[in-house]
Amino acid sequence: MKGDYWDVITAKPAAELAQEVQRLEGLGLHGVWAYQLFSPPFPTLAAAAMASTKLKIGTGIALAFTRSPVETALNALDLDRISGGRMVLGLGTSIRSFNQNVHGVEYGKPVAHLREVTQAVRAIIEQGHTGKLGRFDGTYFKADYAAGNFFLPPPVRPSIPIWLPALFDNTIELAARIGDGLIGHPMWSLKSMASSSEKVAGVLTRSGRERGKFHINFWNYVAIADDRKAAIASMRSSVAFYASIAQYEKYFAEHGFGAEARRASEAAARKDTAAMVAAIPDEMVTTFAIAGTPDDARDRVDEMWRYADSLTLLPPPYAPLKLQATYSAAIADTFYRG
Repeated sequence: MKGDYWDVITAKPAAELAQEVQRLEGLGLHGVWAYQLFSPPFPTLAAAAMASTKLKIGTGIALAFTRSPVETALNALDLDRISGGRMVLGLGTSIRSFNQNVHGVEYGKPVAHLREVTQAVRAIIEQGHTGKLGRFDGTYFKADYAAGNFFLPPPVRPSIPIWLPALFDNTIELAARIGDGLIGHPMWSLKSMASSSEKVAGVLTRSGRERGKFHINFWNYVAIADDRKAAIASMRSSVAFYASIAQYEKYFAEHGFGAEARRASEAAARKDTAAMVAAIPDEMVTTFAIAGTPDDARDRVDEMWRYADSLTLLPPPYAPLKLQATYSAAIADTFYRG
């Protein structure tokens, strides 16, 4: 296996989850992520930690604004203890509508909000056992640890890596300034990987930080089939979903696909799924995802390794479940067993 790969796990019955985690560890993967959408990532990762001995376990991502920084820090500390120091805390903003309409929490200015949460979580993880925490008086979070008699047991290690996600330049810069790593968006182009890697290097240099102490983990959705057109067709709905989110239009426009993203967004607003998917041309699919033959996929991943320290390769999330299983097996055959 060339390089370090991660995979994603989700909550399922204990025996099934343990079997999956042990299979991934047996394949030699570097780590497993659990993400937060309609379930929290922490219980699933606790189960994964107990079913493995080597795999890193990470939140990819945990929503930063939907719980207090204290609770986030305590979850990370517990997972680090359960896993014996294998925890990576991925924190991100998600989109405004999901925070405000689903969770009912303040979104605010997302970059400033994420900066504040990250700083608070890091302080709690690294100083919560020292008795030296005082007041935290931010825009979105205020606390007085001295008044609250807040004192934690010693952690497993002095700090836990905090990796931040990237889509636009300001979040990439934030990750390089205050994070320990960068998590690329799964709908991610080679152009984005190159430019974000370059921006990270520049910020680290200006900040006096070593690139070797900062980790870049790039994600991509992958559909591998002998029939290139079939692979592209399987991936189209997944690209369409992200293109339909108005908050992402700027990102697609930067790649020359602004009109296509706008048509997808307008179709989604009309609840016209067929038109939303039809708005996505083949070139747009292969720009933002891996869709093609095994050789196509290997060539694309070889390019990704120019910019990444580790990779997370996932089947198209909006393909039928049977096809997702087929594409997961193809990813393993193409990259993990080689």
